[in-house]
Amino acid sequence: MLSIIGLFTILIVVVLLISGKVSPIVGLVLVPIVGAFSAGFNFEQIGEFFTSGTQSVFSVAVMFIFAILFFGIMQDVGVFDPLIDKMISLTRGNVIAVAVGTVIIAAIAHLDGSGASTFLITIPALLPLYKKLKMSPYLLLMLVGTSASVMNMVPWAGPLGRTAAVLDMDVTELWRPLIKIQIIGLVLLVVLAVLLGLREKRRIAKNILADEKSMSVDDSLELPVNVNQGQDTVAEKLLSRPRFYWVNVILAISVIGVLVWGVIPAGFAFMIGVSIALPINYPNIQDQMSRIKDHAPGAILMATIILAAGSFLGILNGTDMLNSIAKDLVTVLPAFIIPYLHIIIGVLGVPFDLLLSTDAYYFALLPIVDQVVTGFGVSSLSVAYAMIIGNIIGTFVSPLSPALWLALGLAGLEMGRHIRYSFMMMWGFSVVLLAIAIVIGVIKI
Repeated sequence: MLSIIGLFTILIVVVLLISGKVSPIVGLVLVPIVGAFSAGFNFEQIGEFFTSGTQSVFSVAVMFIFAILFFGIMQDVGVFDPLIDKMISLTRGNVIAVAVGTVIIAAIAHLDGSGASTFLITIPALLPLYKKLKMSPYLLLMLVGTSASVMNMVPWAGPLGRTAAVLDMDVTELWRPLIKIQIIGLVLLVVLAVLLGLREKRRIAKNILADEKSMSVDDSLELPVNVNQGQDTVAEKLLSRPRFYWVNVILAISVIGVLVWGVIPAGFAFMIGVSIALPINYPNIQDQMSRIKDHAPGAILMATIILAAGSFLGILNGTDMLNSIAKDLVTVLPAFIIPYLHIIIGVLGVPFDLLLSTDAYYFALLPIVDQVVTGFGVSSLSVAYAMIIGNIIGTFVSPLSPALWLALGLAGLEMGRHIRYSFMMMWGFSVVLLAIAIVIGVIKI
């Protein structure tokens, strides 16, 4: 019964997010509360689950608020403008080249194994370029998320660490056979980026043609557009601080360096960065408060969503719904498919990301599948690789991922639209990578 309630709770939240009918906060807060009541938990217990869940994401919410403020200020002062102009000149505004570059930049940025830092480094820098070329920001998020997911197989990232703990083996030994999968995955992703770039190029051309037709119908539309563009340019110039450009670049690199180094909490690093950037660029206190007021609404809105997601995860974990789902999914399967269970779970790995947290997948589902399948002569390593490769690509399409909420906030996007845009593409990519792993012998059936 607990599994059924948990499944319905998660499915309702996912459907609400995809439909866009209600605010994410409404779905993430109210639906799990109703689910917990249905499972027999009282207000006091749910309050404890809430506290546990929000505490687990509180540092992410704090980081998010100050990261948005910091990168907002960096964008105001023009730190990213030369980078954008350089990329445009190198790619000559080529949409395909930008898509390929996104994959490579994200892969390099994710060498530290942190999804949050990858999004913090890539999205603020690349989003203005995507907007300038009229490319979809959802394409940016999908390419960055998929590239980061391939790189997430490194030993110091979460999935391999959890798997090594479950199998009681050295994480580096676990990783070595996956290196070839990562290389193949990145090559395939570059090819996919080229294809998606071609599709995006056609979409942009179609939109431009449609805009030109609408303009020819009513020439009076041209004046307001040009006026607004001029006003935006004037406003940007007033905020820009070209004489402090290298000071701001050094500050941005230093903050990102501290973030990757991990010597202090990420939220603290961005808090310090904001505190330095404001007086350097805007000595007048009214200007400082104006910058904060301009960027605060988006930061606060997404911070509340992250806290709501923390409440959602806290209730699902506290009620033990996630662990119950993982255990019961195995027991209801027909006997004839049990020897291939690890492959089946791998194929369904990305959809599982919508239902299970990373901890539930690796600490609850993996041990059960391993115990069942090894009885048929399948090695524990094959079980682990099938479940890792099949699931890891979907890491950043799941509403259970705090880092993804951070990315959505940085890009100003919606979870539901991201799932609709990216889910099938990422699932297909995952299945192809899993098939390649079987063909080359990393996974044995």
